[in-house]
Amino acid sequence: MADEALFLLLHNEMVAGLYRAAEQGEGENGRCTTKLESMGFRVGQGLIERFTKDTARFKDELDIMKFICKDFWTTVFKKQIDNLRTNHQGIYVLQDNKFRLLTQMSAGKQYLEHAPKYLAFTCGLIRGGLSNLGIKSIVTAEVSSMPACKFQLQLTSVMSMCRKMIRPARRYKDITKTLEEIGGCWILLVTTFV
Repeated sequence: MADEALFLLLHNEMVAGLYRAAEQGEGENGRCTTKLESMGFRVGQGLIERFTKDTARFKDELDIMKFICKDFWTTVFKKQIDNLRTNHQGIYVLQDNKFRLLTQMSAGKQYLEHAPKYLAFTCGLIRGGLSNLGIKSIVTAEVSSMPACKFQLQLTSVMSMCRKMIRPARRYKDITKTLEEIGGCWILLVTTFV
């Protein structure tokens, strides 16, 4: 219980400190969100590396997302994600009805505008974890009523790109053309990482 309280206090102080510095002219508000997100990214990379060292390989994106929602979220926030939805085309929505980093704030509407700055670190945390598992992603968060929030993840892994290309192909000619596009996709990915 003590480690949870320390994490909440540290997170609140990181957010307050960065925004306080921005108000005093040492930075911009947009940069504060970016800085929090990049801090979360690095922490997410480290945590996933530690959590997955003794686990078996994941079969697909859905297995990775289930790991994030159950094991990763439980370790970091002491509860599982309440709801996971997908359109099976690389977009996932994670819903937490009682998000720990927002429960300390009042449930009133007046704090709704301040909620996004308390979610930037977690967006980076998710993005960093997925990055270490080989999936590039765009993570956004939205709060409609406190302390519930939704994280939308748009994944751009090789698997999802290939699935999007192969699904529409119906005839042999289309499949051959699609496979050529995938080959180009692979070449693009290899040259990007080399």
